[in-house]
Amino acid sequence: MTRILFAALAAATVAATPATAFPDRPVRILGGFAAGGTSDIVNRLTAEAVAGTFGQRPVVEIRTGANGFIAAAEAARSPADGHTVVQCSTGLLTITPELPGAQMPIDPSRDLVPIANLVHSTQVMVVSARSPYRSVAEVVAAARARPGTLSYASAGIGAVSHLSGARFAQMGRLDLVHVPYRGAAPGVLDVAAGRADMIITNLGDVTAQLGEGLRLLSFADGIGSPRFTDVGQVSDALPGYAVSGWFGLCGPRGMPEEAIARWVDALRSGFADPVLRQRLVDNGLTLRFEEPERFARTIAADRAMWGETIRVGQIRVE
Repeated sequence: MTRILFAALAAATVAATPATAFPDRPVRILGGFAAGGTSDIVNRLTAEAVAGTFGQRPVVEIRTGANGFIAAAEAARSPADGHTVVQCSTGLLTITPELPGAQMPIDPSRDLVPIANLVHSTQVMVVSARSPYRSVAEVVAAARARPGTLSYASAGIGAVSHLSGARFAQMGRLDLVHVPYRGAAPGVLDVAAGRADMIITNLGDVTAQLGEGLRLLSFADGIGSPRFTDVGQVSDALPGYAVSGWFGLCGPRGMPEEAIARWVDALRSGFADPVLRQRLVDNGLTLRFEEPERFARTIAADRAMWGETIRVGQIRVE
């Protein structure tokens, strides 16, 4: 997988005529998920971050559908000159390509090139505020005592929240019931109501209900958040457990090296702004800036991890 990604990077260097005076017309950032969600927030902060360097604020265009692949396919078909890029998420680059039965209009490892990873999406395990469980250890003990009775919600089959729960079950040797929803929001609501026992999802998905409808048990990403310094990690109960969500940018295959470098410089400069970084934190996110080569290694490592989770759990799209 690493070889394929580095081949794509190499293709970006040699397969297109170098861009001059980039950008010389409007720039687009394509997003594959609905307005107002975490994905959209990241795209709009990204547009703000590069506006000073580019001399214009890129237009954020939303192309929803197929777990982000409608937007990705639009980017792949666009001129490879750097003026159109697409948000690349964990699911798009590392989960769906490993998921049997998934329909992909493009092959992201072939048709896109990584520009930069931007933000880390803090992952948390939450239960209902009325739940009897006050620690991950208690959840594990209950699941082992009553196999097949505890449930975990997710944003749908193949979502990061689905595979995070599946990996938790696999590493803990637990028999948990998966309850998929059409997005994180209805799953979170059912956890708060007690209709599902837990969910592992983005901090931003649950922040508004913490302390009322939901109880934050732990972080699941091995990193945590400066907003909740007294909260531990799932790995305290299951050593080695860590799941990661992130949002980066990709361009069409053949994007010139000069255009990639221009994006990298603009992103690095823009996200150095402490105000922007605080706005990320306020939305359950932290800066995770990785240039193309490092981003490619992250993609390869996470794709291997999620691929293993999918194979062990015999997960597929029906």
